[in-house]
Amino acid sequence: MGGISEGFSEAVGQTPLIRLRALSELTGCDILGKAEFMNPGGSVKDRAALGILQEAEASGELRPGGTVVEGTAGNTGIGLAHLCNARGYRCLIVIPETQSAEKIGLLRSLGAEVRTVPAVPYSDPANYVRLSGRIAAEIPGAVWANQFDNLANRRAHFGSTGPEIWEQCEGTLDAWVAATGTGGTYAGVALFLKERRKDVRCVLADPHGSALYSWATGGDLSAEGRSITEGIGNSRVTANLVDAPIDDAVRIDDREALRTIYELLWREGLFMGGSVGINVAAAVETARRLGPGHRIVTVLCDSGDRYRSSLYDRDWLQGRGLRQPEPDAPVLF
Repeated sequence: MGGISEGFSEAVGQTPLIRLRALSELTGCDILGKAEFMNPGGSVKDRAALGILQEAEASGELRPGGTVVEGTAGNTGIGLAHLCNARGYRCLIVIPETQSAEKIGLLRSLGAEVRTVPAVPYSDPANYVRLSGRIAAEIPGAVWANQFDNLANRRAHFGSTGPEIWEQCEGTLDAWVAATGTGGTYAGVALFLKERRKDVRCVLADPHGSALYSWATGGDLSAEGRSITEGIGNSRVTANLVDAPIDDAVRIDDREALRTIYELLWREGLFMGGSVGINVAAAVETARRLGPGHRIVTVLCDSGDRYRSSLYDRDWLQGRGLRQPEPDAPVLF
């Protein structure tokens, strides 16, 4: 921290923990957010992208001038595009056309080849993740990042995010709360923290439309409702999530997540993306369940700048049956 980093790759990580003052005061707990939006590529996914590339290089699978292919909701692709530029690779990204215009435009600005495809379930062969794997197999010298089932993802968080949180908290924390899409961030940190202290409570946060809440609480992969949140939730258990400790789960709806990110802006000065709303709302619920006097850590995944045309646009929200929160509305918490 504060020294000289050797390029983009060495600048990934060592993000601060931010105490969410208003929420901490309201709940009587110490609620801390790991500021992953401060990574050089702008999100928590920089860590997974770097870990995946480093392991592919070490194994000899990824060679100079090679191509990295990935199916992504945006942030992993953005991290990969930055890193491919820095390390001398081509980058090809397959992304659902439902993702924000800001993320798709940024990927193209970074020089990645971007293929937008219809958003279909993983069970469909045309799903963006499955399609990216087939594309990688057809390109000589290409590597499929495969963030959902490549354990380099969670190893990156086990080796960096988890230890950073432990050190920053000086080993004093009661709960880790995070949503999951690939499983990498949640599982890597949870596995590390449980190794250090078995009584740290690991809580999976999930939006409506995802099957992970029902799986974590009842063992079945069933989903209800839908969500506007990008990049989190899943209809299956990824390799990264297998065997990850889950002590509790919280499901958050769109209205609560939306109100949370606006409250973070108005009360904390933090301009955050949609998954942060799920994470922080779930951290508040965890504080309620545990009671005052506990320390809870969650992750501030990315900034709201990538969602200006959606989550922060009144007309876009109204088109999806949601009302843009107002500063003078009753306080959610």
